[in-house]
Amino acid sequence: MCFEGEAGLTRRPPKGRAWGRRGVTPQVTVSGRRSGRLSVAGLIAMRPGSRTRLCHRLRTHPSGKGKRRSMGERDFVALIDGVHQLVKAPIVLVWDRLNTHISHAMRELIAERAWLTVLLLPAYPPDLNPIESVWAHVKRSLANLAVVALDRLEALVRNRLKRFQYRPDTLNGFITGTSLTLDDPTPP
Repeated sequence: MCFEGEAGLTRRPPKGRAWGRRGVTPQVTVSGRRSGRLSVAGLIAMRPGSRTRLCHRLRTHPSGKGKRRSMGERDFVALIDGVHQLVKAPIVLVWDRLNTHISHAMRELIAERAWLTVLLLPAYPPDLNPIESVWAHVKRSLANLAVVALDRLEALVRNRLKRFQYRPDTLNGFITGTSLTLDDPTPP
């Protein structure tokens, strides 16, 4: 079973808390205009008898009019195909109703994969999707961090996500935090 989600980041850092002298508000000066965007898609893959894994895919989007600023169907399918090769088993994919997830092109790509079963969550369920906790943790770790270039931001995000790959207990905690029961729904 896999839980998928996506997030977007820019050079403008998420707001965080900071210490400062009494009466002097600390300020982080950043110019995030026309700097492009970093999209990240990831999924938490869990399988009985195996450790929980985090798999992700990053894509940078340079600034400019008329350019795509998010991941497309092919990006999501490449992520899912990579996970399928990694786990070597059929996949039950749980994701939200993002317009890219429910598009006609995506339905065709899913239909081509007999080993893939897709379950849809409501439109935006951060409390039901454990991958949203991963994004919250990554963004919190980048709070008040002024990044000069988009490639530097990409390196920092890759580093943060790589740490999660070696912490299956943390990923299991995110799954537990959703309060979802993953038992067979058949009556006793």
